[in-house]
Amino acid sequence: MAPNDRRRQFLKGSAIALTVGVAGCTGSQSTSTDDGSSGGGEDPLLADASSFDPANPQWEENNYLSTPLVDKRYERGSEADLENMGNREVEEVPHGDPVREAPSDEGEFLDPDTLVFTVSPSEDVQGRYEDDFAALFESIREETGKEVEFNKVNSYAASVEAMRSERAHIANFSTGTTAFAVNLAGAVPFAAGLTADGAFGYRLFATTRADANSIQSVKDFGRDDVTIGHSEPASNSGHQAPSALFDQYFDVTPTEDYEVNFSGGHGNTTRGIANGDYDAGPICSTCFKDTVDANSSLSYDDFKVVWASAPFPNGPIAYRYNLHPDIVEGIEAAWLDTDYSGTAYADRTGYNQFVPITYRKHWKDIMVIQRYNDVNYTQSALGE
Repeated sequence: MAPNDRRRQFLKGSAIALTVGVAGCTGSQSTSTDDGSSGGGEDPLLADASSFDPANPQWEENNYLSTPLVDKRYERGSEADLENMGNREVEEVPHGDPVREAPSDEGEFLDPDTLVFTVSPSEDVQGRYEDDFAALFESIREETGKEVEFNKVNSYAASVEAMRSERAHIANFSTGTTAFAVNLAGAVPFAAGLTADGAFGYRLFATTRADANSIQSVKDFGRDDVTIGHSEPASNSGHQAPSALFDQYFDVTPTEDYEVNFSGGHGNTTRGIANGDYDAGPICSTCFKDTVDANSSLSYDDFKVVWASAPFPNGPIAYRYNLHPDIVEGIEAAWLDTDYSGTAYADRTGYNQFVPITYRKHWKDIMVIQRYNDVNYTQSALGE
């Protein structure tokens, strides 16, 4: 059996959540043109913006400028999506190890004088950490009685290593990095953010330039004359999810049907597409929005989306498994019992409240994707 056939059967036979959950979008692909044009003129499948219906996007018939998608908040899922993830019956994690239990020996508890918090790097917050996290840190101090400091890291791998080495006790990991943090660093994910209007998570946007008439589907990502940008190896929407879902739905396998060019981040992929460094790429929908909003030289009308996944959970808040139970109780209260409306933290993250999540249930689809991609939870795999 060929490698692609083996992997596709593995996904369809073992990962029901992917076919009805993560990738349960209407339609699977658009119709591709054969004219070989690379831009300019009128895109024959670019839909009228007013026709976009978030409940029935018709990807098999249309491409969409990114403007109507963002206008109708399609870059996020809903609180109902979050609830559906949490209501699933999942007895065992489908890949890797489960969350570690707290130590049974009280002598093994970690009780630092200062709690260190880190967050997966994001270009939109560089240089503004102290102001952004002031309200959060004050809440942690009140709930735990501990001082709090911020540990700045520059990569997904560094955020995991910080917790593994106990240089960080609390972290906001990216979605795709979370399973590495659980397996390598003893992370216990416990909370995820909701916006004021109940929006949750993000999608994978298969994105190209609005004038790329020859790219009408993910199938066209495999053309010899198309250059594709991915973000980072551990990124969910930027690499892991497209490596599985593009293969499943479009018979296009990254690294086999096209060369993967790692950009170093979703913002880099977005700007790279706009500048012509890449013709297309998979991008985290909320990261895409943040990048366009932060760059006056970019417009939503510069981009079109040829396919989007169903929602994924946004990166969770996690603590190290061996923290003293009193500290854990305070950390959980700082996120779950605090209303951050009107704070710089809410302005930066978009989240004014946090709700409980369970790694085994809410990250099931992520783990299935990583199992499909034969991911090994090692530091070298995270940082390669």
